Amino acid sequence: MIMTLTAPHPAVDGPAPATPTRSGRNRWQRAVLGDAADPRWARPLLWALVVGTAALYLTNLTSSGYANEFYAAAVKSGTESWTAWLFGSLDSANSITVDKPPGSLWLMVLSARIFGFSSFSLLLPQALMGVGTVALTYATVRRWSGHGAGLAAGALVALTPVAALMFRFDNPDALLVLLMTLGAYCVTRAIEDAPGRRSGRSTALRWLLLAGAAIGFAFLTKMLQGLLVLPGFGLAYLVAGRARLRTRLWHLLAALGAMIVSAGWFVALVALWPADSRPYIGGSTNNSLWELALGYNGLGRILGGDGNGGGGGGGTVGGNTGFGGATGLGRMFGSAFGTEISWLLPAALLAVIAGVWFTRAAPRTDRVRASLILWGGWLFVTALVLSFMEGTVHPYYAVALAPAIAATVAVAGRELWRGRSSHLARGALAAMIAVTAVWGWYLLQRNAADWLPWLRWVVLVGGLAGAALLLVSAGRLKKLAVAAVLVGTITSLGATTAWTVATAAQAHSGSIPTSGPASTSSQGGFGAGGGGGSGGGRGMVTSSGTSGSSGTELTAALDATTTRWSAAVIGDQSAAGYILSTDTAVMAIGGWSGSDDSPTLEQFQQYVADGEITYFIASGGGMGGMGGGGTGGGAGGSGDTSASQITAWVEANYTATTIGGTTVYVLNS
Repeated sequence: MIMTLTAPHPAVDGPAPATPTRSGRNRWQRAVLGDAADPRWARPLLWALVVGTAALYLTNLTSSGYANEFYAAAVKSGTESWTAWLFGSLDSANSITVDKPPGSLWLMVLSARIFGFSSFSLLLPQALMGVGTVALTYATVRRWSGHGAGLAAGALVALTPVAALMFRFDNPDALLVLLMTLGAYCVTRAIEDAPGRRSGRSTALRWLLLAGAAIGFAFLTKMLQGLLVLPGFGLAYLVAGRARLRTRLWHLLAALGAMIVSAGWFVALVALWPADSRPYIGGSTNNSLWELALGYNGLGRILGGDGNGGGGGGGTVGGNTGFGGATGLGRMFGSAFGTEISWLLPAALLAVIAGVWFTRAAPRTDRVRASLILWGGWLFVTALVLSFMEGTVHPYYAVALAPAIAATVAVAGRELWRGRSSHLARGALAAMIAVTAVWGWYLLQRNAADWLPWLRWVVLVGGLAGAALLLVSAGRLKKLAVAAVLVGTITSLGATTAWTVATAAQAHSGSIPTSGPASTSSQGGFGAGGGGGSGGGRGMVTSSGTSGSSGTELTAALDATTTRWSAAVIGDQSAAGYILSTDTAVMAIGGWSGSDDSPTLEQFQQYVADGEITYFIASGGGMGGMGGGGTGGGAGGSGDTSASQITAWVEANYTATTIGGTTVYVLNS
């Protein structure tokens, strides 16, 4: 007989849990106390998980200051202008947007408007979205695999280092992951719909529409990366949905329509809004959000090429070759991505293989297999895209894998445990524990040999001992299985747990933050730095939010201006620092890399003629050197970009002076 771990058989300790049912408690009582039929330990452990995650993500949250000053400046600008908030403008005078859609900025700006702009109000929504992601992962897994698996999945998300990094940071990835996890929850609810009931059919469609809306807003958070979960979601519903095939296809088309509407309204708004009364779409070549999605943030990331600000092919930044390492199947395990996400990745791959094998003879609507298709599809598609991207790829992008890895390990691990009387199932579970221990030992040895050197041996010995004991826990020794799993699991997870706690204990800022203890994180400048990646201008804030002494005079001069923009500077990074250190709007010429056609020379000349800019700051620094932007001393760089043309025009028509040691040109004299 072919064993399937989802149907009752001698190898399984009891039937799989049914879909949670309602009790006499109302909705709020169930939220706090749980269902009356739940195990007594379930709700206390859930609240312990939520409180523990909140403590991990919220404790000393402001140690990172403004984290990524690029996005922090846009949040500050959004508190000063509703137009800047709507479009995600870098400056409150609405010269240019950040190079991402504004979804995540909308929430951070609202927080800053409520509590006042500060490091805490900036990062609070990010931490809360992390707690929400953990809770949603629990809720999704729990519906089909029980409370234990749900708690394990939520805990594994919380114990992923890159999750602790990004849920305490102001990049868009926090909202992206929350929305994708919400989409997974909605698809799960749609799949469990029973046919033949009018309310059931409408419920399935409604849940799929909500899933489509969630992914649409994920697109408005980080564009095409939010769509990588669609193959797994669609295949899971198509295979395991309980309606007829024709109905399932119709439901998926309706969900696709909901996604297009929830993302398309903003794309249409940008296209229809008069271009001269909104900011330029940063990162695009033609002031179009759609082109930004397909170009710089779409095919440009996947295929590489010009105009993508950094590429993945070469160079060394923050110790990582080409940001993310060489392309290929090994990228997720390499030096750049490995300690961010791969601690449980080998176990997750084994989990998917074992789950597919053991459910091969299960009915079409089998929920374990549906879970593995949903989460495994998310995992494989996202991991493969990140592994083979030729353009700009940063290790923190891997946070999008955290819920998928956690859920696959929890779901398959639970089923293998239920079937542990089978030698094959018990061996697969032992292999998951052993490979986690060995890989954790290797990552600690490779990346932090001098950091807690005893830890890697505890992880290795304890994990292998637990796995070996589990293998032999049959017959007379079957009572040892519980102790074996506890010892093996707890010790093998010691590596990722310690790395996660160390990540949360460190301040992170800059454009490419990395996880881990201080001795292994690249601190400073463009990498994970304490300076927020500012570089350049002397008046810029540090990660603690204070100006350097040499920039006090320039800061005072900018604050004393009354023009629309106090100054113009090459590059977003340089402008962001000045925006945060003053109470003025500062124009970023050329966008992130200095290569955007914003503003053109003619537009800039008109702004100057109209008296709307007081200073041109020559020492742009930061990222301004990429694409022709100036990098100090007033040099405008080479090439025929707007940044180089504007720099040359200013140098030819105005006299340089210094304020606080920084070279500037007074444009309204």
